[in-house]
Amino acid sequence: MHSFEILRRPIITEKSTLMQDQGRYVFEVATGSTKHQIRKAVQDAFDVTVTKVNTMNMRGKSKRYGPRTTLQKSWKKAIVTLSPGDTITIFEGV
Repeated sequence: MHSFEILRRPIITEKSTLMQDQGRYVFEVATGSTKHQIRKAVQDAFDVTVTKVNTMNMRGKSKRYGPRTTLQKSWKKAIVTLSPGDTITIFEGV
């Protein structure tokens, strides 16, 4: 798997925005990726030093459409901690 296929998108929520002050960033990553691959992908993409990677598998939610229920796709989330002094600019104006 190529390193740029690992990072899918940044997760922008209220909680993840507050974590950015501590140097922690949240990404949706490929399901089969490992912590070492995620670390290398973030370092290559943003030119920063990663100190820690935490991953978790998020189960797909059950949604109802009238009488029918469907299951959304499961995905993997990674919380990446950067070394002090490094930052990632997710939004252009920030």
